[in-house]
Amino acid sequence: MDATEESPLLTTPVSADPETLKHELFYKRFTPSEKKVIVAVISWAAFIPFLASGSFIPSIPEIARELGSTGPIINLAVSLSLTAVSVGSLIWATYSGTYGRRAVFLGSLPCLCVGSIGVATAHSVPVLMFWRAVQAFGASSGMSVGAGVIGDIYRLEERGTAMGIFFGASLLGPAISPLYGGIATHYASWRYGQWGLFIMGLFAFIPVYLWLPETLDPEVLNRHKERGRWLTFLHINPFSSLGLLRSPNIFVLTLAGTAALLTDFVLAIPLAYTIGKEYNIFNEALIGAFFLPQGLGNIIGAPTAGRMSDRTVIYWRKRRGGKWVPEDRLRAALWGAGFFTPVSVLLAGITIKYVPGTPGIILNLIWLFMNGIGIDFTLTPLSSYYVDILHSRSAQTMAAAASVRALIIAFTTAGFLPLINTIGVFATDALFAVIAWLGFGLLLLTIRYGDRMRAWVDMGYSTVRDN
Repeated sequence: MDATEESPLLTTPVSADPETLKHELFYKRFTPSEKKVIVAVISWAAFIPFLASGSFIPSIPEIARELGSTGPIINLAVSLSLTAVSVGSLIWATYSGTYGRRAVFLGSLPCLCVGSIGVATAHSVPVLMFWRAVQAFGASSGMSVGAGVIGDIYRLEERGTAMGIFFGASLLGPAISPLYGGIATHYASWRYGQWGLFIMGLFAFIPVYLWLPETLDPEVLNRHKERGRWLTFLHINPFSSLGLLRSPNIFVLTLAGTAALLTDFVLAIPLAYTIGKEYNIFNEALIGAFFLPQGLGNIIGAPTAGRMSDRTVIYWRKRRGGKWVPEDRLRAALWGAGFFTPVSVLLAGITIKYVPGTPGIILNLIWLFMNGIGIDFTLTPLSSYYVDILHSRSAQTMAAAASVRALIIAFTTAGFLPLINTIGVFATDALFAVIAWLGFGLLLLTIRYGDRMRAWVDMGYSTVRDN
């Protein structure tokens, strides 16, 4: 075994350590059944944002026709919403570390509802863009703050499984959102789909209000209460979370995760103009149905990857005689990042170009399913790793990574259709397969040299004692 893989954050027994025992009690604040309710509530709160983002994509051609615009212009609303998600996730996550997770959910979900009303009533492209940004801003708390909640209530060896369940449940949104948007657009109007999002946003707010307790460390909450709410509010820099990207590990893995996630977007966003155009499918509901295999892959992949990452941590920790090396969890992401995501997008490009008719449609459905599994096999262990190494700032770390990821994807998605029109579907998909393999290389680099990378910048990394 290479010496660089043998350097844990902690190498001494800690079972009798008072701080460790205190931390163990921290995770016993809620019973197992209460934790299940909490996970269910935050998964529902994170499901609605995914529904809001995914349901918009199949309706892009119809929105363009109704507002007298073009597909590439309306597609900019996707990029704008991703930018709003980038900024919003930073703001919500930062304040969740001060005012609590519950308070942030109660503040963000109404923004989602108001934004949905605005999109539903928009009659011009600028107005549509504005309210899409508001909608996305309200939706942006779901994953980062939800991951913070998971870190608040689950121990190190349980966290990956819980994160996988959370991801799998919330990612039901991408599974059904395009079909939901496609059906609404084809059989009624895309506006009805937005009104439906408003109603579902309300039904996300209600369980949060009724059944989500505050999970943030009570000592943190009390400390800020003593200081004064307004004073604390004014002194918080919501963009300070970006400073966590000074950690080479976080930054490199953010790029690796983004490289994998780009394969999802390059398949999904232009789908009406790639698979739809190649196979003469113009029914919005059918276009939406093409997203189901990808979403099904998400639902299966996330909990599976979560369990695998926990088992990987337990296996390697036992193999090292009880020593914990955080990068061991990342080994669970190797198949997703190195095989499923790049190969699926490459095969999709080949199929669209060279396989016509029904066989081509069937193969594309398989590649979309494969990509959905690969994305979660990659991102679920990475997300758990973020929480592991910076546990006290878990929501902020998730938000910083998600923010950079969303910004990169926002700029990239704006170029998907022009790139496809210029070099073709196959060349575009091959390009993003190569990018995904480069991300896989970054993952391997972190697994091998993660301890040295952590030593470059002291971020106050978590140890086994406070995990």
